[in-house]
Amino acid sequence: MQNFVFHNPTRIVFGRDKTASIGKATLPYGRRVLLLTGQGSVVKHGILAKVTSSLSAAGISWVECSGVQPNPVLGFVRQAIDTFRHENLDAIVAVGGGSVIDTAKAVAAGVRYEGDVWDFFTGKANVLDAAPITVVLTLPAAASEMNSGGVITNEQTRQKFNLGGEPLSPKVSILDPVNSFSAPVNHSLYGVVDAMVHLLEGYFNGSDPWTPLQDRYAEGIIRTLMECAAIIREQPDHYDARANIMWGATLAFNGLAPCGIGPAGFPMHMIEHSLSALYDVSHGAGLAMILPGWLKYHSASSPAKVNQFGQRIFEISHQDDLQGAQAAIAELERWLRSMDIPASLHEGGIPIDEIPAIAENAVMLAQKWGLKAYTQAVIEDVLRRASR
Repeated sequence: MQNFVFHNPTRIVFGRDKTASIGKATLPYGRRVLLLTGQGSVVKHGILAKVTSSLSAAGISWVECSGVQPNPVLGFVRQAIDTFRHENLDAIVAVGGGSVIDTAKAVAAGVRYEGDVWDFFTGKANVLDAAPITVVLTLPAAASEMNSGGVITNEQTRQKFNLGGEPLSPKVSILDPVNSFSAPVNHSLYGVVDAMVHLLEGYFNGSDPWTPLQDRYAEGIIRTLMECAAIIREQPDHYDARANIMWGATLAFNGLAPCGIGPAGFPMHMIEHSLSALYDVSHGAGLAMILPGWLKYHSASSPAKVNQFGQRIFEISHQDDLQGAQAAIAELERWLRSMDIPASLHEGGIPIDEIPAIAENAVMLAQKWGLKAYTQAVIEDVLRRASR
């Protein structure tokens, strides 16, 4: 196990009916807030009414900024920054999933910066200060409610890049599993895949060769997520399954999973960012399209860990690592399809003849993240393995 420092400043308030505590949780950070929401489900399901009632009871006024789309874009971020400044607001309340929270983080960084907010995404500037953020989570997936990162698409350059910095960590996040009932089941299942891949990136790409504690941490959460996914597919309002998915997705990417594994790349996310930037697919669905193909690429040279994954997640027993890895990938594809989740680019409607263009787009992020092994040729190889 390698040396590490773990610190997470976000306070979590978890449980049924905890949405009503958002006003009291936000009050220490200001009395005038930007209220960020998505495209209508929080209104339809009564979540926004609970939030505004709580804010009002705490003496907090708000300016609503709605319409964050599932793959949030830079243009909306810039408009929200202008609104925050014009209205002289104090803080941001994000009500939604990762897209809304990521938008809040970009806005929070932008309002305290004199330059263009895209500078944080290209590496031209670092986030040294940000407006405070509180969160009411509705769709568990990204763990943005308990980490300091965010992703935005520049719709002009077609780049889906990330920003980060501890000032972007939410001050308080309300995790009320009932709120996740509002999400369509297919999007909830895509969120499960997103959380699984957050764990699998470190599981397969960590630089320490022996990490039994963190392996079992990842495997335990993944098995739980998969079990609960099967439940909500049949019973969308199953509270306990929703609760385990909500907390499991948060634990998957709040900084704890990679402790001790050493430096680890995120190649599956790197490639998927191009899918959602170019084709506006759901991030979790895009990861599901990439995951089996990337595992085929990875297992060609490193099958042992993929075999371990198959043994511990699917209870497949093979002494030969390559055979075990192949069986594990086949079982993963079967599970994805059983959940009506696309397991290949073809199933997700991505044009196979555009693989070179997708790879060309992905190389930009590979270079930003320092994934030097992922040349355009390598990315094309992964995408072809993921094509069917």
